[in-house]
Amino acid sequence: MLSYRHSFHTGNFADVLKHIVVIEILLHLRKKDKAFDYIDTHAGAGLFNLASAHSVKLQEYLTGIAKLKPQDWPELSHYFDVINAFNSSGELAFYPGSPMIATHFLRSQDRAWLYELHPEDAALLSQNTQKDKRARVMHEDGFKGLLSLLPPVSRRGLVLIDPPYEIKSDYAQVVETVINAYKKFATGSYAIWYPVVERDRINQLEKRFIKSGIKNIQRFELGISADTSERGMTASGMIVINPPWQLMSTMQSLLPKLLACLADDDGAFYKCDVLVDE
Repeated sequence: MLSYRHSFHTGNFADVLKHIVVIEILLHLRKKDKAFDYIDTHAGAGLFNLASAHSVKLQEYLTGIAKLKPQDWPELSHYFDVINAFNSSGELAFYPGSPMIATHFLRSQDRAWLYELHPEDAALLSQNTQKDKRARVMHEDGFKGLLSLLPPVSRRGLVLIDPPYEIKSDYAQVVETVINAYKKFATGSYAIWYPVVERDRINQLEKRFIKSGIKNIQRFELGISADTSERGMTASGMIVINPPWQLMSTMQSLLPKLLACLADDDGAFYKCDVLVDE
C-alpha cells in the first residue's frame, strides 16, 4: 500500500515531537569532528508547502508548529533556525520534513541516505535535495535498504524509522528491522516514531523492544488528548536506542511545556521514561 502522504499531516504535534528529538541527536553527533551518517527509512518529500491542497485539507499544522512562538521557546532555537531557513518572509509558509531538517545540520564530512518508496514523494525529495551532494535519495523500500547500508563507513550515525503504519504488519516489521540493524550497527542511535491510534498495538510494540535484547532504550510520548479508538491519532511517541546522555533531561523539561501548549483537552498527557537500561 502506498496511499499515505505525509503532506496531509505536515507540521502537526507528532512532527513537532519527532523533529525535536531528531535535532537533539544530530546536535550531539556534531560535537565530535568525526563524520556521521544520517539514514532515513521513510523520508517523504522533504519539504512541504502549507498552502498546498494536501496541507490545507486538514491544516494539522495549526494545532502543531503554528502554536509554538519562537520567542517563547529559546530552548528550541535550533528547531526554529531550520524552519526559518525555509521561510525567508518571516511567515510560516513551508515546513521542512526530516530529510531537510537533517541536512541542515550535516557538515561537509557527513552523509544522508534517504529512502522513499512512494514514487511522487521520491521524485519531490530528489528535487528538494538535488543541489546537496551530501544527500543520496533511493526510491526503494527503506526497511530493506537500511540493512544493506549498515554498518555505515563512518561507524557513527542516526537511523530514523517512521513508517506510516498504514498496514498492521509495519509494527512487527519495525521491531524486526531494528533488531537486525542493531546486530550490524550496535553503536548507532535509532529513533523510531510511532502513532497512538490503538493503544494495544503500542503496548505490544514496547513489549517487543523490551524483549529484543537491545539495551539503552528510552521512550518519549506526547498525547494531546486521552487514548480513544474513535478519533484517529491522539498521541505519538519516539523510541530512542542509544540516546545522547542529555536527551532524557532535555525531554523531561520540554514535554510538560509542550503538553501545556498543544493539549486538546484535560485528558492530554506525556510519557518520558526508560524502557530498557544501559
